[in-house]
Amino acid sequence: MIHLSRWKVVLLVLSLLFGLLFSYPNLLTADQRAALPGWLPKSGLNLGLDLQGGSYLLLEVDVPAMREKRLANLGEDARTVLAEARVGVLSIAREPAGVIVTLADPGQMDLAIQSMRVLTQANQSGVVDRVVQRQGADRVRYAYSEQAMASMGADAVTQSIEVVRRRIDSLGTREPSITRQGSDRIVVQAPGESDPAQLERVIGQTAQLTFQMVDVENSVQDAMAGAVPPDSELIPGAPDTGQAFYLVKRRILVSGENLTKAEVTTDQANQTAIGFRFDGAGARRFGEATAANIGRPFAIILDGKVISAPRINSAITGGSGIIEGSFTIEQASEMVNLLNGGALPAPLKVEERRTVTAELGADAVAAGKLSTMIGFTIIVVFMFLAYGGLFGGISVVGLLLNGLLIVAAMSFTGATLTLPGIAGLILTFAVAVDANVLIYERMRDEARAGRSVIASLDAGFNKAMGTIIDANLTTLVAALIMFIFGAGPVRGFAWTLTIGVFTSMLSAVLVAQVGLAWWLKLAKPKKLPIAE
Repeated sequence: MIHLSRWKVVLLVLSLLFGLLFSYPNLLTADQRAALPGWLPKSGLNLGLDLQGGSYLLLEVDVPAMREKRLANLGEDARTVLAEARVGVLSIAREPAGVIVTLADPGQMDLAIQSMRVLTQANQSGVVDRVVQRQGADRVRYAYSEQAMASMGADAVTQSIEVVRRRIDSLGTREPSITRQGSDRIVVQAPGESDPAQLERVIGQTAQLTFQMVDVENSVQDAMAGAVPPDSELIPGAPDTGQAFYLVKRRILVSGENLTKAEVTTDQANQTAIGFRFDGAGARRFGEATAANIGRPFAIILDGKVISAPRINSAITGGSGIIEGSFTIEQASEMVNLLNGGALPAPLKVEERRTVTAELGADAVAAGKLSTMIGFTIIVVFMFLAYGGLFGGISVVGLLLNGLLIVAAMSFTGATLTLPGIAGLILTFAVAVDANVLIYERMRDEARAGRSVIASLDAGFNKAMGTIIDANLTTLVAALIMFIFGAGPVRGFAWTLTIGVFTSMLSAVLVAQVGLAWWLKLAKPKKLPIAE
């Protein structure tokens, strides 16, 4: 293995070029990186929350509230389609997974089943998650399937993570960390975000947008006194609407799920407004609803509050319109970001909030630099004292290349460096040097046994390689387990350690092979220096 193959030299040169090319941007300022030519890498090393400062939120997804709302919607859907089909209903009772509809006339059972079949069409993912079943002579069960109920909580957390990510991206926060914790919690770390109140406000708003008709047949005052019609609901108005409560029909004409774009615009009076556009299905339903209700008001409801209740003057068939209100540009921009980011499937509750100041982050960076330099210096001194200038120097060169490759790999992959990650970096240095120690000690034993220099060098690499691979493989398995099952700091440590396993194998072994092969070719030594 001491034979100097051309591919080993080429691989070493390519590794060095990769390390220099992708590590170099870390020495530049943000403006200098932006001025680099397009073909050069510009990504620097991302610092985590503990090194850069920022905001930390622990959120809990309110899965029970989401289930309660979805089950309530089942009852309203059943009531609406049966009323349209002129099927008489005595009652709609709740059950754990849905509702039981009791018909006034058992002879309308077939018509009721046929009418409610439209509610069991596949969702956007192509999955049929609701069922309609006959229950006796006069009852129909409309409910979520067992699979849908079982996956509802996990799906809500997954969808919430994606929505939160889009909302944070709209703030311009660089490299946020959004991870699942347990079955129903989400950890959000936003490095560089100095206003946790804004972060919490943007993340926590559900952004459920619905368009519903205003109930003009019944009185708001009677509803406030307790006489709320079964097909209507009392909803508070936003302060800017000038009305405390609105009585609106429960049936949702169009929801935010059909929204394709929202933007800040102006109305006819040149006041700030919010423009919106629906997809094809939403545009069709919106056009049909406005055409059938000309002259009547409809409510635009966001997160349980009526933000606008305009009157329909004509059919809106283009699938677009504007939401008027006394919005400031900041309020409109924030609402647009929420709507474009999508609605949360369930409310989020803030369980814990922390802020790491930039000063604390700077102290952590300084401490990390100091600990890395101390660890590196101790290793260098040990290698020189134990193996002399030649063999110790080759190990130090491999160590430097290892550090360069780790920084380059993390910059290339967009990984985030945390304080535990620095600990992983220091441990990687020790593991890398350990490979050289195994090789050198084997060479020393062979030389003391009377074998030639070439035979000692070759035996050192051949016989130590199995041990080196075993040691790095077990380290890699442990790091992967920590990365998969860990969270936060544990994952940062595991990620740095994983990268270090691969780079240390390359740097420690390859640099030693190439360096000692050149020394053997140029010096033609009679005995091994470390055997003395």
